[in-house]
Amino acid sequence: MKKYFLLLVLLAAFSGKAQKTRTSPIYQLRIYEIFESNKKIFHERFRDHAMRIMEKYNFKIISIYESKSDKKTEFVYFLEWPDETTMKKAWEDFRKDQEWIDIKKMYTQKYGDVVGNIEDRVLTKLDYSPN
Repeated sequence: MKKYFLLLVLLAAFSGKAQKTRTSPIYQLRIYEIFESNKKIFHERFRDHAMRIMEKYNFKIISIYESKSDKKTEFVYFLEWPDETTMKKAWEDFRKDQEWIDIKKMYTQKYGDVVGNIEDRVLTKLDYSPN
């Protein structure tokens, strides 16, 4: 009877932990190199167009930053996703969005490249991370 009870407790603990991992959000860090010569244009495009279109695909942007060093200026933002599958599908849909395709094309024709190198990182919060 004790063994059965212990097994039941372990199974409950394991399934609870597995479920917590499955339902925990993941975070995405995006870093875009932007150019001082058309930084204003980049911000206009992201603020007025990209964010609006991303909203259609349930992007949850949690914070946006700019980082500047002697060598370059970077646009940095964090997103929160329920899971990696949802994230990948949302990005796929966003990149296929005809309005976004047209906006990118128009801005590139008019202003040239507004984004240089792009870095993308998926972050999974560790269980000992502060809340």
